Amino acid sequence: MDYFPLFLDLQRQPCLIVGGGDVALRKASLLKSAGAAITVVSPELVPQLAQWRDSGELAHRPRTFSRDDVAGMRLVIAATDDEHVNAKVHAECEARNILVNVVDTPAKCRFIVPSIVDRSPLMVAISTGGAAPVLARQLRARIEATLPHGYGVLARLAGALRDRVKARFDDERARRRFWETALEGAAAEKALAGNEAGALAELEARLDSADATSLQRGAVYLVGAGPGNPDLLTFRALRLMQQADVVLYDNLVAPAILELVRRDAERIYVGKKSNNHALPQEEINKLLVKLAQAGKAVLRLKGGDPFIFGRGGEEIEELAANGVDFEVVPGITSASGASCYAGIPLTHRDHAQSVTFVTGHRRGDAIELDWPRLVSPSETVVIYMGVKQAAHICAQLIAHGRAADTPAAIVEKATTTEQRVVTGTLETLPALIEQQGIKPPALIIVGTVVTLHDRLAWQAA
Repeated sequence: MDYFPLFLDLQRQPCLIVGGGDVALRKASLLKSAGAAITVVSPELVPQLAQWRDSGELAHRPRTFSRDDVAGMRLVIAATDDEHVNAKVHAECEARNILVNVVDTPAKCRFIVPSIVDRSPLMVAISTGGAAPVLARQLRARIEATLPHGYGVLARLAGALRDRVKARFDDERARRRFWETALEGAAAEKALAGNEAGALAELEARLDSADATSLQRGAVYLVGAGPGNPDLLTFRALRLMQQADVVLYDNLVAPAILELVRRDAERIYVGKKSNNHALPQEEINKLLVKLAQAGKAVLRLKGGDPFIFGRGGEEIEELAANGVDFEVVPGITSASGASCYAGIPLTHRDHAQSVTFVTGHRRGDAIELDWPRLVSPSETVVIYMGVKQAAHICAQLIAHGRAADTPAAIVEKATTTEQRVVTGTLETLPALIEQQGIKPPALIIVGTVVTLHDRLAWQAA
């Protein structure tokens, strides 16, 4: 991060603004709304600043800046049109470790004043680190339009009940789960409709009827993370990712998706790379049970879809056998994501009337596939986890009757900004994979539908 985001309590804290023009007025307005004790240093003031001075809402030093003006200040904003004065303000603050912002000069800012969406006590701050203020304002406008003022009411009511909830539930997880359910549904709807009394009554009723034992019960959520692009996650997946106490993830989960998990959740890598498993599947199954029985909300995050070569079925069998509550959230399977982003339809009236998904993962010393079943020219074959075994797979398909010149493609890091698509034939694809340095995660697509890639690819390859 270029800047560390935080919110400052400036109630009655001394803050200095150097400058008395329109820019200084905008900054003073923000500090005033935060309850700061404002001092303005400037020979002249615009009318609004002068009015606040006359009403005692800020102090005015009617002169040019002096180095002693920064003494005792919590933060300082330089808002003059004189670069020499602004540089002097910056130097004095740096020498005394005082937070300073020189307006429109990111290199001389220890803090950035963000674009703000105010639903007090709920606040949303947006910053581009000074790189694109207009973009920050545009995003603010979008959030303003979609974030009802009722959320501020809901936040205020939650604050009023905070001590009561803490007294009712000793366990921190139970408190958090209470709020996760209580702040949705009827209470939220009433707050958003402006019915503050009704929202409060609903929250109090929820608190009175809440059962601490059930709130402390663990569960496992098998969530499909999709093929890699965070925008392809389901709403349900995002919600559960924000509620988990602990997350088990593997090599197929894109880093950008993992970033969306709750910040304070424990992360456990159970990686599955070719011939290198950080944790055997049986141990993963047992760990899921153990964590849930300890009262944790466990997120089992899987690339693609949990039930398509994700061993989700094996995991929930273990959970069911041990009486652990679980839920499965489907994701866009990697075959669907890769084919769509590569412009390769898996079925097409003129090319393929069926599609088969298989895995190139070895079991022992061999790949156990029904090779004769995969040689029909009217069928598309998608091979998961086949990068390392591509030469063997292509050779077996040819040996069992599929033409050597059958079009074939491999899609690496599908749906992400790093996506690559390499096309060839069953005969040439293994060498192309080696030459291009293709690494997992990647999928192989075999069939004449691959010929459509050149015309239908809409995502840069």
